[in-house]
Amino acid sequence: MKPIVGVMPLWDEEKESLWMLPGYMKGIEEVGAVPVMLPLTKDVKILEQLANCCDGFLFTGGQDVDPELYNEDALECVESCSKRDAMETIMLQIAIEYDKPVLGICRGIQFINVSLGGTLYQDIPTQFKTSVEHHQTPPYDIPVHEVEVLENTPLEKCLKVKKLSVNSYHHQAVKDISPELTAMAISSDGLVEAVYRKESRFLWAVQWHPEFSFETDKMSKKIFQAFVDAIS
Repeated sequence: MKPIVGVMPLWDEEKESLWMLPGYMKGIEEVGAVPVMLPLTKDVKILEQLANCCDGFLFTGGQDVDPELYNEDALECVESCSKRDAMETIMLQIAIEYDKPVLGICRGIQFINVSLGGTLYQDIPTQFKTSVEHHQTPPYDIPVHEVEVLENTPLEKCLKVKKLSVNSYHHQAVKDISPELTAMAISSDGLVEAVYRKESRFLWAVQWHPEFSFETDKMSKKIFQAFVDAIS
């Protein structure tokens, strides 16, 4: 039996619908697991049942994390989804309690950091001076900047590199890192690009987008593989 990965749903406010980018699903399938998109619910009993059915969880990209969760007023450019924030807050707590492997991507790293007590830059262009390209235009599988992979971290042990070229599409970023998390990669301007939680069997999150690049970039595929391997 292949392991089952619960994938956090994307939400389209205009269409009032759940949807999913195929790369999240295909990336999980490619490394030997079965992806299942979860419902957008705050029902704790349903989420606990899903936690018993799923072997791991993927926290996807999407809307901004609501700054209210880290005690700030939102800038005008911030577009959040309270339904996602509420559901993922419960789901992450359950996943950690059950020690289920977790992988976060883009919004995933931001949400996990905030949920565990960290803060964010709400908008890089207005709050953080940098010449690094963090918000690329299509195609999204092309690397646009490098990150330093920090020594003696699980990411370095997995990828066996000290520098990594990554794609990038985000306007929010980790500001104060959660006391429960440790940085695994940093961009040249000092922004945290990857984190992990030492106390968990596997809780990694990256700011870049392996779901866009796993078919052509072996490092992106290795991240998905490490996640699924941790389930076994």
